[in-house]
Amino acid sequence: MKSKDLPSSLKRRQVSLVLGAAVLGISTTRTAHAQSAADYPNKAVKIVVSFTAGGTTDIIARSVGNLMAEQLKQSFVVENKPGSGGNIGNEMVARSPADGYTLTVASVGPMAINPTLYKDLRYDPLTELVPIVLIADVPNVLVVSPKLPVNNYKEFVAYLKSQPKGSMNYGSTGVGTSAHLSSFMLMDALGTDAQHIPYKGAEALNDLLSSRIDFMFATIPSVISQIKAGKLRAIAVSSPKRSRSMPDVPTVAENGIPDFAAGSWFGMLAPRGTPQEIIDKLNKSANQAMVSLEARFISEGADPVGGTPEFFKDFIQKEYVKWKKVVIASGASAR
Repeated sequence: MKSKDLPSSLKRRQVSLVLGAAVLGISTTRTAHAQSAADYPNKAVKIVVSFTAGGTTDIIARSVGNLMAEQLKQSFVVENKPGSGGNIGNEMVARSPADGYTLTVASVGPMAINPTLYKDLRYDPLTELVPIVLIADVPNVLVVSPKLPVNNYKEFVAYLKSQPKGSMNYGSTGVGTSAHLSSFMLMDALGTDAQHIPYKGAEALNDLLSSRIDFMFATIPSVISQIKAGKLRAIAVSSPKRSRSMPDVPTVAENGIPDFAAGSWFGMLAPRGTPQEIIDKLNKSANQAMVSLEARFISEGADPVGGTPEFFKDFIQKEYVKWKKVVIASGASAR
């Protein structure tokens, strides 16, 4: 007998059973999520860092992960997966089960710059990774070798403009990185030019220390010890406000380029579909960790941020829009 031939009472009963099963399924799913969040984590949590050990991303991930492990009574293990400007590690996390046991601490490059810089990304970090918390803002600082005859931003600009266009050079940690694009933005705003020399990782800093290159923008944590030791001279920071780590160093913005903002930042994310209860639990724990880490972060060159997942989501979107314009203007491209 077909459904249309059933008596109306049986039809009503059939519909009720279907609806009941659907409601039961939703209720069961919600209960499972609630239970998974209640006992989460019950095994080790992996934090994937898409860069090499010892770098700024790695240090921040380990610092926050260690305190979260103490709070949540479970191991948080950092695994380094460098390559392709941070894309390899982030894609690995995006493809992982959405159960809260594989996370990433990512930076401005993989999240906000690479979607424009790379034309063949196999995943979309803006949709396939969900924000947990913005951990820290890390301004880039314009640094020069003490052998360069400049002591402050005004002298740096005057010296730069006194040289033939393109005769000076600057280093970066790679094409399309915030270090590269920060210098491009500054040259563009000043109406001058310098030769860009991309490096891999710390090689740029080594050449700056030996005066093989003239200047570069670098994250404060990566150069703060050399600045304190007098091996490098800090000229200006790229953030809209002065860094709490280096309050005596002025911003580029306060030196005549009011809209200049080109810093780095670091945040924790999870695969799309991770239960909101787990996201909220991780967010609470990370925020608590940052309270304990505030003094240490500031001394090392990072400004702790914190906040809600929603705040971080909006922040990433704004950063993507900002950096998309810069990448296109610079002509930078990575394959």
